[in-house]
Amino acid sequence: MAVTTDQVLNALKTVQDPDLRRDLVSLGFVKHLTIDGGRVAFQIELTTPACPVRELMRDEARKAVLAIPGVASVEIGMTSQVRRAIAPPPAGSRVPTIKNVIPIASGKGGVGKSTVSANLALALARTGARVGLLDADVYGPSIPTILGVRAQPEVDEQNRITPVEQDGLKVISMGFFMKPDEAVIWRGPMLHKTVQQFLGGVLWGELDYLLVDSPPGTGDVTLSLCQSIPIAGAVIVSTPQDVALNVAQKAIVMFRKLNAPILGLIENMSAYVCPHCGTRDEIFGSGGARKAAERLSIPFLGEIPLATPIRQTSDAGRPIVLSEPDSPAAKAFIAAAEQLAAQVSIRALQGELTPHVKVTF
Repeated sequence: MAVTTDQVLNALKTVQDPDLRRDLVSLGFVKHLTIDGGRVAFQIELTTPACPVRELMRDEARKAVLAIPGVASVEIGMTSQVRRAIAPPPAGSRVPTIKNVIPIASGKGGVGKSTVSANLALALARTGARVGLLDADVYGPSIPTILGVRAQPEVDEQNRITPVEQDGLKVISMGFFMKPDEAVIWRGPMLHKTVQQFLGGVLWGELDYLLVDSPPGTGDVTLSLCQSIPIAGAVIVSTPQDVALNVAQKAIVMFRKLNAPILGLIENMSAYVCPHCGTRDEIFGSGGARKAAERLSIPFLGEIPLATPIRQTSDAGRPIVLSEPDSPAAKAFIAAAEQLAAQVSIRALQGELTPHVKVTF
């Protein structure tokens, strides 16, 4: 008997996305299904190219369809279309062509937030996603150094800024507009104006994700960001030690007061593994962020080790995701980026909106 479309679709209904917890057919992932005798071909369109279960779903889909009597071969093309985690922006929005704005924040300095931001952005970009990285840490901009960016952004007659493009990223930083020995000594209004300029005055183009390396703490820049645009959600970076986690919780409280969701918590400097003997030394403790995420009912995105190559590659301007992609540290960043992309997709599916919240004090 000839293989039918209904048979194929019914078989694919048995394959679920483990993150979204729905089957491929009801999610609308199955595209361009064709049947030619015993040959079946279709595409699976995922919600992100960084899907952590991409290969698993392809293998399960092939197995399910091959089980249909009469099917001799199955050809599956894997594609992706990143969805917005929030409603489309209104006309006149500052970032109409950016699907998901994601602040990377911390309660305190010194937790490696900028290094995490750069490696997460690079990990997402290497999957084919369109990614921007905004260095909003105006007091201590370090993204140009970490990425080794030496080019300068162009500014046109209308004062619109073209971001620097490097290693698959579009990058803007306050560091591009400062001399190396200068310090930013600004009050709130100037900081707010800078955030507005970096959002609305930069020609970002079409982006799937804009990661924002935010200043530490709960100050003016982060407030201005959340007041200016709807954000997909924030990522909180913390070290495992109790004092860092206690302060990180203040950042979580701030975002929740702004009705901004928390996409997840990343534990940086989780543990040091000696490259010579393999001994694991939990210098700042370990597992504290995972336990905090469970206690606060927020996703845990992963653990990043305390590794000398992470520091060395960042200082050299070639982050470890670029320079040593097969290293354990790089794989930890890549796994965290995949989990982040999965959380954005989950929010997009849920259809939960992040409203534009105006806060006054």
